[in-house]
This record gives sequence, structure tokens and C-alpha cells, in this order.
Amino acid sequence: MKICIFGAGAIGGYLAEGLSRVEGVDLSIVARGKHLAAIREKGLRLLIGDEERVCRPRATDDPSTLGPQDFVIVCLKAHQAWEAAEQMKPLLSAHTAVVTGQNGVPWWYAHGLDGRFSEARFPSVDPDGRQWRVIGPERAIGCVVYPATEIIELGVIKHGYGDKFALGEPDGTRSLRCERLANALIAAGFDAPVLDDIRSEIWLKLWGNLCFNPISALTRATLDVVAAEPGTRALSIAMMTEAKKIAELFGASFRVDIERRVNGAARVGAHRTSMLQDLEHGRPLEIDALLTSVQEMGRFAGVETPYIDAVLGLVQQLGRSLGLYPAISRKAVAHPVEAPRLRAAG
Repeated sequence: MKICIFGAGAIGGYLAEGLSRVEGVDLSIVARGKHLAAIREKGLRLLIGDEERVCRPRATDDPSTLGPQDFVIVCLKAHQAWEAAEQMKPLLSAHTAVVTGQNGVPWWYAHGLDGRFSEARFPSVDPDGRQWRVIGPERAIGCVVYPATEIIELGVIKHGYGDKFALGEPDGTRSLRCERLANALIAAGFDAPVLDDIRSEIWLKLWGNLCFNPISALTRATLDVVAAEPGTRALSIAMMTEAKKIAELFGASFRVDIERRVNGAARVGAHRTSMLQDLEHGRPLEIDALLTSVQEMGRFAGVETPYIDAVLGLVQQLGRSLGLYPAISRKAVAHPVEAPRLRAAG
């Protein structure tokens, strides 16, 4: 089984170390720059608990040297995955599956939905339909990533917590390709359930990310504060209420209620969200996949989102002012509705 991990950063590197130990897996990774150079020189190093593990997978910045794969696991952020779509072409054959490990709304989300919702496209995560066209939604396998990992130096990944990678076909079938990948991940030591409703799993994680991440970036507050302080808690609940209406129209359901989801976040403790960490380290902010895409879905479905709109406008301006929100051209979402307008109190 040929598996290529496209983007051997914190999550990709963690996956690579595990899969490198599985018999029958022909593993390669695509990385770049000094990180790639460090992996080639000293191997890919994973710090997990009190243990250091080192692997030496085939590593390149040129996918054309690898040939077609059985699975391409994309571990880039959403805007990076869009930029890299054309580079993935040499890895694709008629049977290749592409696993989307990004946070937020995936570019293939509308594939296979009923009625007019199947026509929805989300320029915030797939401008001009590049991934839809180059990769093709029929190749997509959804993946919700739960582990917390970070790059602590070039070529070195530190594992914080978690080992779950939930998988699922957009059409809800339990396919042979999903089973094969899940078995490989389980053999690598990961928890890899195959779900019959991957969209609901995507939304369960996104539900918190779409409010906690931007609010933490705007306030510099940790997750426990955002979820417990009355003002930010109320704002989070308002945003989640808007998002729930949208998600249900787009085929998702929720196995927990809003209060339980927010309380669970509060119990995590003084965690710095990924967007807050990116802000502090001067990295591009992952705004569009987590928030702009939800706004686009609301426009398509005719759901007003005044709280999401307000927070999105603020965090976009924060990103622009710091040069951390790159502008990319976007076409209008199909069948847009007029944006709701906020009314001033009194």
C-alpha cells in the first residue's frame, strides 16, 4: 500500500512516524525548505511521552518523483492545500484516495448532498474550484484530526495528547478503501474509526473552532476563559446557535447540545487555541476554513448570521493589520443571498 503524506508538519510528521512502522506500507512524505533538509539529515524525530522515536521515510519536495499513490493524506492547512492542489497531480491515479485532514469545512462538503445543496461551492476554501477540478470529490475521504502536536524545532515533532483520526466517506458508505486505511492507521497505533456520518463529526469539532478560535485570537484569552467568562461564553453560544441551523440544513446532526459542548471546552483548561498560537508566532491565521466558509453556507441556505458576521469581520481585520490573513481571489458562492445587516441597539 503506497501512502504519501502531503505536508509533514506537526500532524503529518506524527502520522508519518506511526505509519513508517507498519509492514506493507510504502510511505513517502512531501515537505519543504529547512524542515525537509533536517528530516533528510537527521530523520524525522517524534517526542511522545518520555520517548524519542526516529524514522527516515522517503522525503521530497517534488511529488513527481513519487508516482501514483493508493492514499494521499493531506496534512496542510486549508489555504496551503488549495495552493498545492496542482502539485498533487503526479500522485493521483484513477484509484487514488485523497484524505482531507484540514480543520473546518472541507472543499468537497457538498458532494453527494441532496437537492440544491449539492450545488453549493465554497470559494473561501476552494477559490475557482481548483481542488474540486484537480483532485475531484470522488477521490475524497473525510478525516477529523484530534491529536495535539507541534513542531518544536526543524524535523522534530512533539506530541501533546490524542491519537484519534476519524474517517468517513462523503456518501456514508463503509468502503473498502476506508477500511484499508483505517487498518493501516490502527496498526500504526492510532484510533481510526470509520464513521457513516463524517459530516456530523466535522461539525462537532468545527462547532467549537468557529467561535473559540477567533474569540481567543481577538481577546488573547485561553480556552477556559473564553468558554466560562459570561461575555465571551454568551457570544460563543450565539455563534454556535447560528452555525447549528446551517449545519442541519447541510445534512449534519449533533449528538451533544450547545451547553455541553461549551462546558466541555471550559474543562480543557488554559489551552491556547491554534489560532491564538498562530497569532503569537506570526503565522497566517486559519480564518476562512473555520469561519468564512460557515458564513458562505449561511448565505447559500438563507440563514442570517449576524454574530458570525461580526466576529469574522473583526478577526479578518486583525489578520490583515498584522499581515497574517493573505488575500486570495474568490468567486461568489452559488446562489448567494443578501448579507444580513446588524442593527444598532436603541
